[in-house]
Parts: sequence; C-alpha cells; structure tokens
Amino acid sequence: MKTKGALIRAHNQPWEIEEIELGDPQPHEIKIRMEAAGMCHSDHHLMTGGIPLAGFPILGGHEGAGVVVELGEGVTDFEVGDHVVLSFIPSCGKCPSCKRGLANLCDLGAHLLQGEAVSDNTFRIHTAKGENVYPMTLLGTFSPYMVVHEASAVKIEKDIPFEVAALVGCGVPTGYGSSTRSGDVRPGEDVAIVGVGGVGIAALQGAVIAGARYVFAIDPVPWKREQALKFGATHAFESVAEASAKIAELTWGHMCHKVIVTVGEVHGKDVDTWMGITAKAGTCVLTGMGNMMDSEVTLNLAMLTLLQKSLQGTIFGGANPKLDIPQLLSMYKVGKLNIEDMITRQYRLDQVNEGYQDMLDGKNIRGVIRYTEEDW
Repeated sequence: MKTKGALIRAHNQPWEIEEIELGDPQPHEIKIRMEAAGMCHSDHHLMTGGIPLAGFPILGGHEGAGVVVELGEGVTDFEVGDHVVLSFIPSCGKCPSCKRGLANLCDLGAHLLQGEAVSDNTFRIHTAKGENVYPMTLLGTFSPYMVVHEASAVKIEKDIPFEVAALVGCGVPTGYGSSTRSGDVRPGEDVAIVGVGGVGIAALQGAVIAGARYVFAIDPVPWKREQALKFGATHAFESVAEASAKIAELTWGHMCHKVIVTVGEVHGKDVDTWMGITAKAGTCVLTGMGNMMDSEVTLNLAMLTLLQKSLQGTIFGGANPKLDIPQLLSMYKVGKLNIEDMITRQYRLDQVNEGYQDMLDGKNIRGVIRYTEEDW
C-alpha cells in the first residue's frame, strides 16, 4: 500500500515527508494503523549520526501505538481491531536471552539497525523510486501505517488513550525501569536523576514510587526543573556542580545511593562527574545514549575500586516488554503513574522538525505525533 513517512536522507539534514510503499504482512507479521508516535531523543540521534543505521533513507520513530488492521499467516496472539503498543525491542520469548529473563536483550534485537525484516530478511518499505527504506528499530512509527513482526507488538486495553500508550513503547519503561529494575532503588535511598526530559521524568516517578527519600533532579533548563518538582522531586539543580554540596549536606556526606543518568546525549568526559555524586557501594545507571563511535571515558578507576561503586548500563530500563508495558499502563489507569502530564504538546506528522526543535530548546517533556483521518 502507498502511505507516507518522515525520512532522513543524510546526516544533519531535516526530516522530509515522502510517499512510501509498504509491503503486505508476511508470516508472523501484522499491519497497524498508527494513532500516535512519541518523539524520543534517540530518533534525533539518527539525524546526527549518533545511532548509525545500515543505510539511507531512514524512516524515523520507535515509540507508537495503533490498531491492528491485518494479520499475516501464523499470527495467533493478535486479532484485527486489537489496540497495540510497539515495543522498540522485540521480545520473542524463545531465545537464550528471553529465557534468562532478559527480554530487553532479545536476540532479535541484533537486527534492529539493519533495516531488513526479521521474518524473511527482506525490506518491507520502499520509496516511490523503489529505494529500500531503513526503519528505526524495524518499526518506523513516523508513518500512519506499519508492518511489523508480532514480537514487536504488545496488546493493550482499548480504553487507554493512544497518545499515552505510545510513550510506553520506549520512554516510560526505559526511565521507570532505570530506577526500579536496573537501579533497584529501595525505600529510603537517596537518588539523583541527571536530565529530566521524557525518560528522566519517568525515572523520577520510578524513584518516588520505589520509596526514595530524597530525589534530586538535575537539568540546565529552568522549566524542566519546575516540572521535575511537580512530578515528585524533592530538590532541583541546574548542574551536578551546583547539586553536589547540597546532596552532601542532606546525606551527611554519603551522597546518592543511586544516580540515574538520562541526559539526551552522553559524553564520556562527564562520567566521572556523575560517579562523584554516587555513594560508596552505590550505583550509577547510564541510560542516556552516547555516540556509538565514542569510546573515550573519563573515570577515576582507583575510586571505582576503593569505594566499590558500580557503573551500570541499561537498555529499555531492563524491562520485559510483554509484562511491563501492560503493567505500567495499569498503574496509569489507577493514578499511580502520571503519563498524561508528560505529554507537553501534540504535533502533526508534517510538524516533526518543529517538534524536535522544541525538544532541543527544552520546551517539551515529550512531544507526540497524533495521526488523524487525513493521514490514513
């Protein structure tokens, strides 16, 4: 079928809305009419080259929610009309990682940046000129329709607003899980959240729900610090340098048991700064993405050893998509998790460049693209 999508044709160039051709669902694939797509910072990394896909053009978007409209052969877990969230990491449930309880490291994830569908290693999307299109994490939610493997979709209840559901495909479980799973925040612990965009606000809520005593939000944007306080932070600071003395005062010099780093772009030179506000035997969780080509890190190895600190990487917040996505949405429904207020503004697909500029300017916690009948 013919539809449209937001494409990147070269690094550091704006998104362009182009006509694309979407193939039919193959065995174990489903076609989805998209309703909403979250605008995550990781898609901006596509533009800068921080996350390199195997080729161009690239179809952006890896957060989204929609309605199943067609089934491929062999699909048994979905029906036409089901509401679904797209999980940016598939979960097959069968590979060694999934069997070990590490569904966020599902072996199908090894194919996510190659552009070829995991079902048959062919391209499912082409431009009007016949070019292969490389969809972000084999999804491409910046299009009104998509065809994906069933392992990348999670069925949800039909009374969940689509714009809320979209954020649970990446940002919310990544942030929330960074605190509750990878960070294992315990009641009474002191926690710092470095960077309070969409993922950071979810991490902040995770720390609060887990029972943290002090939650220190650190972000250079004044408006974001104000929002962090509304979402439950006890203190907010412009920088780690500004926060350090107050953290030391309130924790009697012990510093933070857990430091969750959710900045939009990680630089290796900053790692030791974050470790500096991490307590003895504490954990610094590195959630934010750096450039994949960057391998230089500043870290005091003696202090890492002598103070027995941990530097913990995490993807998807350690989440199990099939379990955690419905669970987080159930918490939203009963008012335990505030996702709605994380959505600062909704955009049309042709406003994608404006949305990302708003993100870079610190105007959004999370922007969402909302599709309408005009798109379908």
